[in-house]
Amino acid sequence: QVQLVESGGGLVQPGGSLRLSCAASGTIFRINAMAWYRQAPGKERELVAGITSGGRSNYPDSVKGRFTISRDNAKNTVYLQMLSLKPEDTAVYYCNADIMRYPDYDISNYWGQGTQVTVSS
Repeated sequence: QVQLVESGGGLVQPGGSLRLSCAASGTIFRINAMAWYRQAPGKERELVAGITSGGRSNYPDSVKGRFTISRDNAKNTVYLQMLSLKPEDTAVYYCNADIMRYPDYDISNYWGQGTQVTVSS
């Protein structure tokens, strides 16, 4: 089986920063695209940042210039560096990945359990 585990969430003041991590474990042959999503109360889940296996990233305008996604393929880990945080960034942040597993080499999409980020003074 495959599991994604996020860490690094918490409470931060406006203008502050946080770094989220998401480690994948299990019978992993290869990880393709990875991404971070977030969901605020009463709102739909939205893409925050995505990164290909080759390291190409994309962001929505709402976080562009403030958030940076990166990955360490040797550690099967994806990161989200968040700067200049705003109250509207408050949400549960979820890790997502397309993973090819042993021994069948099927590709499935996986979600982490989520980590709370609260931006408040």
